[in-house]
Amino acid sequence: MSLGQFFALLLVVIIWGANFTVIKLGLGEMPPILLSSLRFAFAALPAVFFLPKPKCHWKYVVGFGVVLGCIKFSLLFLGMDLGLSAGISSLVLQLQAFFTVILGFFVLGEKIGPHRIVAMIVAFGGVGVLLLVSDGSITAIGLTLVIAAAAAWGLANIIMKRAGSVQMLSFVVWASLVPPIPLAILSFLTEDRASLSLFTDQISWIGVGSVLYLAYPVTLLGFAIWGRLLSTLPVGLVAPFSLLVPIVGMATSSLVLGEDFGPIKIVSAVLVMAGLLINVFGEKLMTLFSRSSKTI
Repeated sequence: MSLGQFFALLLVVIIWGANFTVIKLGLGEMPPILLSSLRFAFAALPAVFFLPKPKCHWKYVVGFGVVLGCIKFSLLFLGMDLGLSAGISSLVLQLQAFFTVILGFFVLGEKIGPHRIVAMIVAFGGVGVLLLVSDGSITAIGLTLVIAAAAAWGLANIIMKRAGSVQMLSFVVWASLVPPIPLAILSFLTEDRASLSLFTDQISWIGVGSVLYLAYPVTLLGFAIWGRLLSTLPVGLVAPFSLLVPIVGMATSSLVLGEDFGPIKIVSAVLVMAGLLINVFGEKLMTLFSRSSKTI
């Protein structure tokens, strides 16, 4: 890995980590489902006119757009709007790695190694610890919705895997055509009309900036860099950088939004991060330990 590639990965981590604070700021300006609709509308247009159609069946593009766009992000935005803080949301959403493993077992027939079972127990235990927090930054409904968003992300990962080898940025941009209209209709039917009219009359630069940040740096730039590096470097070298996203998310939330991280949140973060580390590196550590045992 060159120095330039290293800093490119760090840039993606910072962009994706700060994403959660930007979502929280955007939710202060507009209802959650409307924010999700606008995010995907701007992500798809005008980029879709400059990127080739992904080389896979349309059912995967539409399925990915429905699951990731209509379901996952709506659940995430709703969960954050209903009381889950930005920093904790960035942490809890990483459970998607384990939902992907579980769904991979049932849908793709992939094996779940013992290290991944340990990783799940540790990480989900860490999320369970959050129920002990009583400072108002965590609500049961918000936590439940974001966990459901992580599960939806896991399903979206399975859909992308079934799509085969596709150019990631093109796939994401074309899939982004799916959510805007259904979400806009759902927003009009279910979200407070007063909030919608207030948004159109009094939208500030924070609201506009939130939508543009979620659409362009997070979606287009982030996936363009990530996809490029995944295609040129070993996956095992690139993927672990995603472990830094919740760390950046929690740090950004603390600095910008003043989120306080007491002892219970720190314990939870340590457990979830430990689970993620075991999930990524556990098999290698077990192999090394087995080899060292044989030599002894």
